[in-house]
Amino acid sequence: MQPGRRKSETGVMKHRKNNNLPIFAVVFSVFLFGLFMYNEDVKSIAEFPFSRLKASEIQEEQSNPVQESIKNGKESVVSPDQETTKEPYHDLKSVVVKDDDDDQQRLAENKEDEQKTELPVLEADDKDVELPPEDCDLFTGQWVFDNETHPLYKEDECEFLTAQVTCMRNGRKDSSYQNWRWQPRDCNLPKYKPRSLLEKLRNKRLMFVGDSLNRNQWESMVCLVQSAIPAGRKSLSKSGSLSIFRIEDYNATVEFYWAPFLVQSNSDDPNMHSILNRIIMPESIKKHGKHWKDVDYLVFNTYIWWMNTLAMKVLRGSFDRGDTEYDEIERPVAYGRVLKTWSKWVDKNVNPNRTTVFFSSMSPLHIRSMDWYNPDGIKCALETTPILNQSLYLNVGTDRRLFVIASNVTQNMKVPVHFINITTLSEYRKDAHTGIYTIRQGKILTPEHKADPATFADCIHWCLPGLPDTWNEFLYTRIISRL
Repeated sequence: MQPGRRKSETGVMKHRKNNNLPIFAVVFSVFLFGLFMYNEDVKSIAEFPFSRLKASEIQEEQSNPVQESIKNGKESVVSPDQETTKEPYHDLKSVVVKDDDDDQQRLAENKEDEQKTELPVLEADDKDVELPPEDCDLFTGQWVFDNETHPLYKEDECEFLTAQVTCMRNGRKDSSYQNWRWQPRDCNLPKYKPRSLLEKLRNKRLMFVGDSLNRNQWESMVCLVQSAIPAGRKSLSKSGSLSIFRIEDYNATVEFYWAPFLVQSNSDDPNMHSILNRIIMPESIKKHGKHWKDVDYLVFNTYIWWMNTLAMKVLRGSFDRGDTEYDEIERPVAYGRVLKTWSKWVDKNVNPNRTTVFFSSMSPLHIRSMDWYNPDGIKCALETTPILNQSLYLNVGTDRRLFVIASNVTQNMKVPVHFINITTLSEYRKDAHTGIYTIRQGKILTPEHKADPATFADCIHWCLPGLPDTWNEFLYTRIISRL
């Protein structure tokens, strides 16, 4: 304290000159207090790490993906009742009033929140999906009216639906076809939870391969998953025979590949395929198959394009060489040859440790109302309820020979194939077709067309939401059951 003594001595001399001791005492006291506080401030600044905290905060904000997504105009995937951003960091003014332990705890909590935010927020009960027993027959049961849980989505909330299937938008007045739930006889289908399915699809590809009925089911699947995805984080693109719905936050895709016969045919153009003289190459599949490799879930079907003639035309030679001559063989024989070619491709090219394969059975038509004992009906056009009396004999014209072939082939393959038996349960759904509430040659049916359902009613495809959602509930059950 030597400097202090010299300063004080100088102060005394000055005060002695001025003969003013009270002023000297006040000045000396203020000086000692200031020196003490200066030393304490230096000590507290050295011990309290708010200068390091500031740098840490800057680094955390730069590496925080949620903050980055906000800056880029994107949102993280969260449930509708969750906020899309986390509480921002406190500024330094709020930091310095906390002690070091509280601050470190706050930083740890914020980091934990960041990690949680990077992943989509799951519904609270998503982990409690009750699965049916593995040996339960999901396809034997009955239709139950349920307007509480069905439909699984709303038509006007799925922007990706095409005009072919938006029956309500196209003028259909009754909507009860959306409210029927399939109830298996011996078990229950699990409650559909889109985030459970999305988690299974994370970093994976789901592809539907086949005809317009598989496209119908693909549109349904897109609507089933898209409701849980924020705007701007999903997109739909088309290139040739392949349509891809992308789910950005899960790095997943739901795809459709147009191949109505699975093998090569003259109907393979996805836009110009309305050909009456349909010709196939039963042993030629590589051209299509190269697009199916490295897919995690494959869903195949082929049926409706076989039904316009009793015999199938089989090309002699190759389309690539310009060959045009063909042989006509019976439909089941040609179908068997095609599925033999398909099964060989699957067994050779699919790794069952990575890829799950499904084959959907025949989607039925409802062309003759007398098939369900309605003499006053016109095809499916006037139907508003399913066939509920399952004791009645029902034959709506499904070619069961093809069903047997498909069932036998899929049961005897090296690679396991899940046979999705949609046929009988769909035969009950005469009410669920698009009917006159659809498009023809790209345009909505006119009032004149709607007045002539015998000519213009579409009793092949299905309204959405509707029956194909149930087909996808079967897929959902198998996919979420897979470990």
